Amino acid sequence: MKALQIPPEEVSLSAIRAQGAGGQNVNKVSSAIHLRFDIAASSLPDDVKARLLASHDSRISKEGVVVMKAQQHRTQESNRFAALLRLHELVNSVALPPKARKATRPTKASLVRVQVAKKQRSQVKALRGPVRHEA
Repeated sequence: MKALQIPPEEVSLSAIRAQGAGGQNVNKVSSAIHLRFDIAASSLPDDVKARLLASHDSRISKEGVVVMKAQQHRTQESNRFAALLRLHELVNSVALPPKARKATRPTKASLVRVQVAKKQRSQVKALRGPVRHEA
């Protein structure tokens, strides 16, 4: 299946100040990116929306909004690209429906092996009783 595309108008990006060390420049430049993506209002297929909302990802709020913060890079453009890339990875991770589990049964030989092992174990345990001397 082809990767899902997210139209840019459905993603809200805002520049914020990055946390952590950065010297004098950190207080002046807003290089981190705050990304918001409303799943319910998006143009994604309904089954993908449902799987995305059902996933227990901490980046998805109770209201169904994906919230990400990108601040690894020094430039705003690099952080914007990183945030969009992470959003696409998240959406495409649930694009394919999970495989249906096919029920299987143990083989006859494995069931026989289990029964033999149980019988041997029970004999070992039966011999652990007190020793009786008959005179």
